Amino acid sequence: MLLIVGTTLAGLVGAGLLFLGLLPFRTPQAATGFGIPDTPVDDPVFQAWLTVKAVRDLASGIFIFILIIGGSPALLGWFMLAATVIPAGDALIVLRSGGSKAIAYGTHGTVAAAMPAISLLLLLG
Repeated sequence: MLLIVGTTLAGLVGAGLLFLGLLPFRTPQAATGFGIPDTPVDDPVFQAWLTVKAVRDLASGIFIFILIIGGSPALLGWFMLAATVIPAGDALIVLRSGGSKAIAYGTHGTVAAAMPAISLLLLLG
């Protein structure tokens, strides 16, 4: 049961990452939801950096699905644990830039807390 719940939650994280990775290619204004104030969504240089983040999100989501399909639950669990650095770092970036604490803690922080929990489900299951 723990493996089913952990794998399902990992799949939801993967799907969210795929969505977040594809969104900036269609709607660069979506970057304002990251939490950094005064995000210059019309600036071509910023849009280039946004694609860096988008590719990172896409790759992370794809990695999760590769591990769900072909890897062991333990390998998926270790990957999820290691990838916790990403949303934790995102929260720190938002806070250091004077961004929204609600987004830093509520969005990035929640994901950073959920990922180790998912990892435990997969590693203990």
